[in-house]
Amino acid sequence: MGQLEILKFPDPRLRRKCKPVRKVTEELKEFAKEMLATMYAYRGIGLAAAQVNRLERLIVIDTRRPEGDDAETRYELGDETELEKKITQPLILFNPVIKKKDGKTTYSEGCLSVPTYFEIVERAKHIVVEALDENGEVVNFEADGLLAICIQHEIDHLEGKLFIDRLSPIKSLRVKAKIKKFGYPDPNKDRDEEEVTDSQHRL
Repeated sequence: MGQLEILKFPDPRLRRKCKPVRKVTEELKEFAKEMLATMYAYRGIGLAAAQVNRLERLIVIDTRRPEGDDAETRYELGDETELEKKITQPLILFNPVIKKKDGKTTYSEGCLSVPTYFEIVERAKHIVVEALDENGEVVNFEADGLLAICIQHEIDHLEGKLFIDRLSPIKSLRVKAKIKKFGYPDPNKDRDEEEVTDSQHRL
């Protein structure tokens, strides 16, 4: 299964809004698996279809810690909340909608479409989600912790929004200007050399 190309800011294609999925087809199921494989290969914990140049409302997520660097390795239970422990991962969600949210929390977010940059972003602490699963069935669940943050981050992508858009206007402009001027590190650099702490994840 090949890896998909991940679009990077300031690619204008990241600003397009995704369209609802009318039916979960076999092609979409295979595409979701390719998204997961790509996400694992780049050691991310979430990926939206918009990031790989598709306009379906589809996100994949796995917030659990990897055992190793193998792209097929699944994540184990880490320091999770009780709500997070109830959720089977990885998650494949079509047409995800946040039906309710409350509370506030902050987290140092990163993004596969904005590599090497991490910034503190404010999100809802607790959310209620409705979506279609990989079988086309309606699912409803509650989430908090890192899982809730990741879901909100990925749904933003479906709306053409990046986490750096949620920073203060001054900080957002500063980060965007820096990226446009200096770009990103060499993509051929060994990803194992990147410094990402346990409290930072690429969403």
